[in-house]
Amino acid sequence: MSTTAVSAGQIMDRAANLLNDPNKTDYKYTVMLPYLNMAIEEYSDMMAEANTPVSNMTSTNRVSGPIQIPAGGTFITINESVIPGAPKYPDDLIEIQEVGERIQGIGGPFIALPRREFGQVSPATNSLLYWIFERGVIRFNPSGATAPIEIELKYSAQGVDYVATPEELIFAIGARTFLAYKTAALCALFIGENPSRAEVLEDQANKAIERATAISNKGRQQIVTRHRPFRAAYKSRGY
Repeated sequence: MSTTAVSAGQIMDRAANLLNDPNKTDYKYTVMLPYLNMAIEEYSDMMAEANTPVSNMTSTNRVSGPIQIPAGGTFITINESVIPGAPKYPDDLIEIQEVGERIQGIGGPFIALPRREFGQVSPATNSLLYWIFERGVIRFNPSGATAPIEIELKYSAQGVDYVATPEELIFAIGARTFLAYKTAALCALFIGENPSRAEVLEDQANKAIERATAISNKGRQQIVTRHRPFRAAYKSRGY
């Protein structure tokens, strides 16, 4: 099993060994890194589906920094490449809890916008009026606002952050074995084009995630909660 923190490089070293390339001649860090991030994303999703905590280091509830919306702007997208020049929301966003707005340059608290299922065109004011989430895009009143707006998002984040360098630490419970096998499986399939090796590695990754969730759940079941006797409160009243 693994500790709660391991570097991306350590994971990729293991993956390279599983691919019979310990010197990383073919499977260099730069080649494997995108596949490690895919494995991290799958680990987060699977642990969330099993209602199992992925880390004891950070909360998955987060608040974004101010997102700048120009006057007349009507949306925030996941990636600037989808709509060039568009404001974007955080990469680790899983679920939006609240969207707040304020006029740029004035400061003060963010005021929560109501969420709607369907948008409708309303005359532009100094507010974006409402928000909807449609096909990965946060959309506002199609008329936009008459002034530049700052948006703050309160959201649920992916349980484990993506990594950009081999030196970055991955804070995750029981993840090292799964991430090594899963990264190696993806590399074997999409780089080495070796489906039989990928299938073996994938099977080992599945066994690793099963062990991780079982150990975490067992640990939670062993937490003892001391309950106050039912009649204790009755006696404390002095009746």
